[in-house]
Amino acid sequence: MPRRPIRVTGAPEAPLRVALAALRDSLGIPESFPAGVREEAERAAKAPALPSHDATDIPFFTVDPPASDDLDQAMHLSRRGTGYRVRYAIADVAAFVAPGGALDAEAHRRVNTLYFPDRQIPLHPAVLGEGAASLLPGQPRPSVLWTLDLDAEGRTVAVDVRRALVRSRAKLDYAGVQRRIDDGTAEEPVALLGEIGRAREALEVERGGISLNVPEQEITERDHTYELAYRAPLPADGWNAQISLLTGMAAADLMLSAGNGVLRTLPAAPDGAVARLRRTATALHIEWPHHVSYAALIRTLDPHRPRHAAFLQECTTLLRGAGYTVFRDGQLPAITTHAAVAAPYTHCTAPLRRLADRYACELCLAAAAGHAPPDWVLAALDALPRQMAEGSRRAANVERECIDLVEAALLEDRVGDLFEACVVELSDHQPASGTVQLASPAVIGRIEGEHLTLGQRLRVRLTRADPGTAKALFVPA
Repeated sequence: MPRRPIRVTGAPEAPLRVALAALRDSLGIPESFPAGVREEAERAAKAPALPSHDATDIPFFTVDPPASDDLDQAMHLSRRGTGYRVRYAIADVAAFVAPGGALDAEAHRRVNTLYFPDRQIPLHPAVLGEGAASLLPGQPRPSVLWTLDLDAEGRTVAVDVRRALVRSRAKLDYAGVQRRIDDGTAEEPVALLGEIGRAREALEVERGGISLNVPEQEITERDHTYELAYRAPLPADGWNAQISLLTGMAAADLMLSAGNGVLRTLPAAPDGAVARLRRTATALHIEWPHHVSYAALIRTLDPHRPRHAAFLQECTTLLRGAGYTVFRDGQLPAITTHAAVAAPYTHCTAPLRRLADRYACELCLAAAAGHAPPDWVLAALDALPRQMAEGSRRAANVERECIDLVEAALLEDRVGDLFEACVVELSDHQPASGTVQLASPAVIGRIEGEHLTLGQRLRVRLTRADPGTAKALFVPA
């Protein structure tokens, strides 16, 4: 599911990047791996466990940002009668990581890749995550290969998953894929991404699911000040995400049928969270009539428009209640669905970046083969939700601190200026304080003042903004 992506450009010695490095240090985020972990990773990279099934004749391709080298997924799309066949290869991390070893222990400590605006802190050493385990083009790689047959409307009619050796033929990026599809030059396996993606999007609307087209925020330095811009996702971003969602839904159904699994679950958003979003919409001058549902509103937004882009960023707050739910021996949990997906769903397509995906892959392989899950998987299963929750909290804290730092940098030279704003939250712990959403630039900040009310429109004055030392603070003007 989407997070709030922020990208900061500039030289390493630029003040904002220096502040981000200091933030990593203050949060205790490891910049490197212990020597024993690196050594084990180097050995594993040279001698992975290779599968017997050979699928290297299938011309897979990857779709990722241009600079990405940690490639979890490769796909091949084809027609099958009046429907489609989706082959989706997922990096087989278990072919490299031995249960109980130093690599495994470090992955359980890190849990997931952490994303900072200027760099990422990976789950696995680069020799694996960006090398031997990554589905880089031209290289044979062990994978967990999904074959999903769809009907003409894009509904799943058959699922197979097995270990297989694959070889990607091309590393594509979203802009290139979009251009090829739009101008009609895409070969059929790439062109079908648009056809299948649109079909799956229509099914998402039908079942009441929601995909957030969260734009990327880019912070650029100009004349010793910082400017905020948004990069709206392309349709190809959404089509690619639909293939991942399709696989995650198929994996959840497979595990539920087998009686052992780990699901990504999300209860319906509480009224208070939706009410807060309504206040944010008010602050950003976005009309949200009371008879219009959240899902219906989302589909009317244009991420190319700055106010809509800002609102979509705030919509990610409704995902904060998501968690991992394990079950075994046929004892299904009370909640099996993910409210935003509007169906059972699991994380299984990004094992290079998320610990839980390695276990979901193993559970699905066992279910498809009609076998019991491996003992090492069952032994780790009960602790997995707690570990993933700790990792999610750490990632959320990183995101929150990064947002505060970046917003302070954006406003640093505007201390004393007035802004139009709206109160979107009041503090339960500190009287006469809360949170305001600015109309422009579309950032949030803390406000201190008497007689604040939720949804109140007011002019505010920025009293401080010092990246790295003090978060943005406003008072009523």
